[in-house]
Amino acid sequence: LSPSPDPTALVGDSPCIQRVYRQIAWAAHTDAAVLLHGETGTGKELAARAIHARSPRAQGPFVAVNCGALPETLVESELFGYVRGAFSGALDDKPGRIEMANGGTLFLDEVGDLPTAAQVKLLRVLDDQRIEPLGAVQPRLLDVRIIAATNRDVRCDIAAGRFRPDLYYRLAVMEIHMPRLAERPEDILPIARHLLATLAPAGSPALA
Repeated sequence: LSPSPDPTALVGDSPCIQRVYRQIAWAAHTDAAVLLHGETGTGKELAARAIHARSPRAQGPFVAVNCGALPETLVESELFGYVRGAFSGALDDKPGRIEMANGGTLFLDEVGDLPTAAQVKLLRVLDDQRIEPLGAVQPRLLDVRIIAATNRDVRCDIAAGRFRPDLYYRLAVMEIHMPRLAERPEDILPIARHLLATLAPAGSPALA
């Protein structure tokens, strides 16, 4: 995982970020579910995109969903979709985000914010690669890899009854911890140089 001209790429040579690179490379060669955990801003989505880009699914879609930003009343329709007539105002079939990721990777950011009902349906997707859009009579077969991320301690949520333990174990087949910058201060200067090289105009004095 060498530095890229992409200003949003993961950058660094510290031992802890090198460990992340190795885990990303390993995850990319499997189709297992991955759970990324770390504080906000540690690059969880960047890691998910890196796994997807290096996997056999790279030519398929990468669909990112911020579960924490979805209103609870819309979570199921947004994730699983619906068929015409499923509820008042459902004038046409609408594929959910999971179906949109068919053949590729679905990234569920802040998965710990999913309500219980959606957790149950997501577990079925992980178990048998099927979804049931709202109002559908038959489930639909899918081929989607799920990578999830959280900045919360999921085990505490499990103990409090907010998160299903069976879903956690299905999501966390592989786990990757994204370190804070405070854990890798030696990467601050390379990151600054990388940002300058990618964001500053060519010939800028900042690059001198």
